[in-house]
Amino acid sequence: MSSVNSSVPTTQEAWREALASLPATPENIPAFFFAHGSPSLAFPKDSERRLGGGIGEYQGPEGPLAKFLKDFGPVLLEKYKPKAIVVFSAHWETTGERMVTDYGDENPLLYDYYGFPPELYKLKFKSRGDSAIAQKVVQLYKDAGYLARTTNKLESRGEDGRGFAGPGLDHGVFVPFQIMFGEELDIPVIQVSIDSKLTPESNWKLGQIVASLRKEQILVLSGGLPIHNLRDFSSFHPQSAKPLHHSFHQAILDALMKPDPTSRKQALHDLTKHQGFRACNPREEHFVPLYIAAGAGEDGEAKILNGLYGIPTVAFV
Repeated sequence: MSSVNSSVPTTQEAWREALASLPATPENIPAFFFAHGSPSLAFPKDSERRLGGGIGEYQGPEGPLAKFLKDFGPVLLEKYKPKAIVVFSAHWETTGERMVTDYGDENPLLYDYYGFPPELYKLKFKSRGDSAIAQKVVQLYKDAGYLARTTNKLESRGEDGRGFAGPGLDHGVFVPFQIMFGEELDIPVIQVSIDSKLTPESNWKLGQIVASLRKEQILVLSGGLPIHNLRDFSSFHPQSAKPLHHSFHQAILDALMKPDPTSRKQALHDLTKHQGFRACNPREEHFVPLYIAAGAGEDGEAKILNGLYGIPTVAFV
């Protein structure tokens, strides 16, 4: 097991200090990559230990990720008082065209998971959209030469675990958000699709294009899990993970800690060449959201807020 730099927060006391040290700059909000976890965050407590590979313990409702998210959300609202949240999730990939939610007065939820306890299909997270901000995001992408459009409640965007196709915020958004912000949030939430080419540069550019939103009091969040191998459940828990998994996690932290933005970008891109990359990411969809946040804050400092194995969160300030 690799050792994490002592300056990287891995305890609640340390991550609370890191969160407190974030600049209170509503006029230029940092961009964030956050570990969005899995449906296990919302598992009934008596079901936690049934999940494979210790996910229920480590990423369940009593684990360190849930504890971090409970601390993370209130800090975002208090320090930045965002007028909206624009969020990217590993669970919405589109080819060629950027899709942006415009769901009106209440965002539906897409319970895009299968075979879980009935309680997970009753989770609540009430939020609204904002047509003007959705159209602003679409225009940013169009101005940058992308195909882009909004999607509404009448258009399906995925398969729902309750047995039908439908619209909605996916579980990479509403599961962590209901922990971060409670079951109701009184500011608009707009979700944008990631680029299904799943390359570092294609998703880095998606972040660059929305970087200007940070100066308009709009919070840009990008969620994934940089170690996400459902073929090897041992990879999800630090005690069962192999040395190769730990080596890749450390390489992520090392890349983020490079102070020079150009060197940091190169190191982040080079992570896909790391010998542990495929052991941690058979597909890239949970990894590339890191590039979106980095692209949205490419000229600033990367500040690791939580460096725990497999579930890091970083601010690009």
